[in-house]
Amino acid sequence: MEFTEEHSMFRASARNFLEREFEPRVDEWEAAGEMPLHEIFSTMADAGFLGLEYSPEFGGQGADHLYNAIFCEEMGRIHAALAMASGVQTDMATPALARFGTDELKHRYLTPALRGRAVASIAVTEPDAGSDVAAIRTRAERDGDMWVINGTKMFITNGAQADWLCLLVTTSDEGTRGMTQIVFPTDVEGFSVSRVLDKLGNRASDTTELAFVDARVPVANTIGEIGRGFHQQMAQFQNERMSASYNAVGSMTRALERTADYLRERRVFGEPLIDQQYVQFRLAELSAEIDLLRQYNYSCAEAYMRGEDTTRFATIAKLKAGRLLREVADTCIQFHGGIGYMEETWTARYFRDSRLASIGGGADEVMLYVLSRLDGFVGA
Repeated sequence: MEFTEEHSMFRASARNFLEREFEPRVDEWEAAGEMPLHEIFSTMADAGFLGLEYSPEFGGQGADHLYNAIFCEEMGRIHAALAMASGVQTDMATPALARFGTDELKHRYLTPALRGRAVASIAVTEPDAGSDVAAIRTRAERDGDMWVINGTKMFITNGAQADWLCLLVTTSDEGTRGMTQIVFPTDVEGFSVSRVLDKLGNRASDTTELAFVDARVPVANTIGEIGRGFHQQMAQFQNERMSASYNAVGSMTRALERTADYLRERRVFGEPLIDQQYVQFRLAELSAEIDLLRQYNYSCAEAYMRGEDTTRFATIAKLKAGRLLREVADTCIQFHGGIGYMEETWTARYFRDSRLASIGGGADEVMLYVLSRLDGFVGA
């Protein structure tokens, strides 16, 4: 498995599309604190860039996973909030439905999402259950052929605009064996967006608190088997972590390019700042680290295409990406000096946006917890 000429042509096409359609609007979205997701996803789908690796039967493009890796990199170059919102649509809210849902559910909910006619969101985190997914309390009680849902979800990306949620709930008192995933349409009575949260970064992406009060949805909306939701969500997390690491590589590569361009123009003591050996070495060091992560990502992508369990790959990539993003962002703002600290410069936003990568989708400490168990670094 390797990149082909078709993959290279796709990268060029994707970059051109994203720079033409979305990059000029980033400042507008940031100022507004939101993006028009229905319009954005419709534009992406019409151009053939949404749902790349999903089956054409359900609105996808039928491409291999390397196309998705490429597109995530290119999305990361443009805007962190846009990359996150798009990732929720295609790599966080929809993988479980595509893998485990009935054909009826997929035609009803997956197809509109992949064709850009519906916004999807993933609702797992709660006020008292973030990285500890097993601690969720939102409950679905069965009443005949309906689920009756009560609870609260927190930090839900795309939540204010979502047409449906991939919702993880408890359906029995059997711990992780008592959790179930449900497709939850947001036009159901008893559902509300409690508030849109004010964040440090990724400000154009809406993040919400959601409330469920005796909200009723059909049991037929269950994704996969009742009681298998925790395991299905753990598998879905791997897609999220892979896409996040792909995004990070594109983001960091562009950040170093933009910083180098600035340093060529900025003169200090009579010469371009980039002529300073320390500056050159530091940029080279970070570029090497990014390339190591890029190649690791590609190995992960190829393993995924072979049908292998990519838990360890995705966990390491996610951990490394979050930490390296913070390092790159800090260096970029440092090398820009005072102007880099100003909101008029891209570096200030980049510095704020980058911090989420070590928290969202599983904090660094959770990644280390997973790795310590995968690699046997536990007590007797």
